[in-house]
Amino acid sequence: MTANTYKPEQITALYARLSQEDALDGDSNSIVNQKAVLSKYASDNGFTNPVFFIDDGVSGVTFAGVR
Repeated sequence: MTANTYKPEQITALYARLSQEDALDGDSNSIVNQKAVLSKYASDNGFTNPVFFIDDGVSGVTFAGVR
């Protein structure tokens, strides 16, 4: 019998969301900044295959849209 050599692809999940301040301004520059900071952190610390999960336009202050 042979050992199963299949290994699922691993990702580094990076999450960014709209800040409350940017929501008030209608500006999502914080998403761009967060992505840059998260990418640098992942790279500097050996985290590979980054995948972004982004809530642009959704603030953590409100539960609107949550079902």
